[in-house]
Amino acid sequence: MATQKIKGNKFDWSILMRILSLGGNYKTLFVTSAVLAVVLAPVSIVRPLLINKAVDDYILQFDFQGLLTITLVMIAVLLAEVVLRYFFIYLSNLLGQNVIRDLRTRVFRHVLSLNPTYFDRTPVGTSTTRTINDIESINQVFTQGVLIMIADVLRIVAVLITMMVVSVRLTVIVLITMPLILFATYIFKEKVKFAYQKVRAQIANMNAFLQERLSGMYIVQIFNAEEKEKQKFRTINRNYTQANLDSILYYAIFFPVVEIISALALALLVWWGARGIIGGDVTFGSLVIFPIFLNMLFRPMRMLADKFNTLQMGIVAGERIFNLLDRRDQIEDIGDIEIEKLEGEIEFRNVDFSYDGENDVLKDINFRVDPGDALAVVGSTGSGKTTLINILTRFYEIRHGEILIDEVNTKQYKLDSLRRRIGIVLQDVFLFTGTILDNIRMMDETIDKDRVIYFSKMIGAHDIIMDLPGDYDFVVSERGSNLSSGQRQLISFARLLIFDPDILILDEATSNIDLETENLIQYAIEQLIAERTSIIIAHRLSTIKHADKIIVLDHGRIIEQGTMDELLEKEGGHFRRLYELQFEEIE
Repeated sequence: MATQKIKGNKFDWSILMRILSLGGNYKTLFVTSAVLAVVLAPVSIVRPLLINKAVDDYILQFDFQGLLTITLVMIAVLLAEVVLRYFFIYLSNLLGQNVIRDLRTRVFRHVLSLNPTYFDRTPVGTSTTRTINDIESINQVFTQGVLIMIADVLRIVAVLITMMVVSVRLTVIVLITMPLILFATYIFKEKVKFAYQKVRAQIANMNAFLQERLSGMYIVQIFNAEEKEKQKFRTINRNYTQANLDSILYYAIFFPVVEIISALALALLVWWGARGIIGGDVTFGSLVIFPIFLNMLFRPMRMLADKFNTLQMGIVAGERIFNLLDRRDQIEDIGDIEIEKLEGEIEFRNVDFSYDGENDVLKDINFRVDPGDALAVVGSTGSGKTTLINILTRFYEIRHGEILIDEVNTKQYKLDSLRRRIGIVLQDVFLFTGTILDNIRMMDETIDKDRVIYFSKMIGAHDIIMDLPGDYDFVVSERGSNLSSGQRQLISFARLLIFDPDILILDEATSNIDLETENLIQYAIEQLIAERTSIIIAHRLSTIKHADKIIVLDHGRIIEQGTMDELLEKEGGHFRRLYELQFEEIE
């Protein structure tokens, strides 16, 4: 499992602008939210000014009619502020949700387009973190980041200007404590930023660990590795908890410090303001509203540090997501030939392939399969058999040479069109949670049940499915865990046949099936390969006795090829040795 590293990222304006550009499809929402943020700044300071006027002009003058009037005005201003703030919060969150909905779809669509190299090297839990947790962090850029910070900054500016207009003397008293809160805010911002980065890295580690262990729980239990895995999880969980506790610690220190500074500012304000009232330099109304201004000034300043870290974490998450979206691990789909049907002629010409670009797994592969023929590929583990079909279907790009189907380079075909005409049954069958019917037709409701039953009968799966509770409506558990290996394999055969491919590939498709089940489907397979070009990879040599041609791979090279009879006649031949070994094992 790859461990996520903590990077001390600086504030990246380019990433922030790229995140904000995601709201380009919702310009009206974005502009409206920004306008509301600007409008709320002056509106929020109207009430303290009205209180000031009420105290000096009406309460101290015993003008109850004027007091009633200004009270009604304050209520109207309050209601207006409530309505504006409601729309600001709702619209900014609506903007964020729309953006992350589109982004999540975009990320998932992009992940679907990546070739297997990405999945070979990236834990599934990491991709899950990118698609869920990191995208939620980007949502906070819109709901708790930029727009809120703009509103808070404008509010601070508006409050400072108003304070200077009301009383320069009291404003100076408040500003004396400003360096203290700015210093505390800066320290808090830096500490929490690093703590949040640790949290993000640790949650990615935990997701990757859990996904891998839960998927491989059967193996963990077989080898009695529960205690070791518990200890590993305790370590990961402890690191994640500690990262969260670190951020909580900084909050627990910062907020009391701000309260102490605020109390100090208030004490100085009351002391100096009282002297000003006695000296006639400060009005009583000004002294009443300045504590309100103090709260309006310090509260957004205190929250700005938190909002900045939220913004920073959104930028870190955005960088990770954009790194994923910028990956070009896709197979180039530059072909323009749309295939309706293939004849099925396959030819490999001088093909070399490497997973890492340096060490060749396949070397100088040359062979030809005529339309309708069955080619068997045999060889020891690691000889390159499965790799051969992966490059035929263009899951990986070859390094050198050509692969032709019907005398056309496979790169000239549209990728989805090519793969639609090639059917593959793998040794490790993957079934999705849902009914057997949906698994066979791959959630395509345009395929009716009668067609599913027809092909299930052809492959010998119908009777086995009918024995299950609910027959075709039997609910398959995750990865088909409530079915036997043979049942899963038969369902995968039916799933393959229903899409009627022109080229059939069986990658050790009968290796997980018992002899009785194998005999059940052997006749159906023989009928299928009689009508289609087929490539059969098998360890059981009995399953390839009807193959028209056999190639033998060893360390990525073709060392023998011919019919079964021709290969068995070779004294000391590799295939003959494999055949004799299996025959002896059967005996």
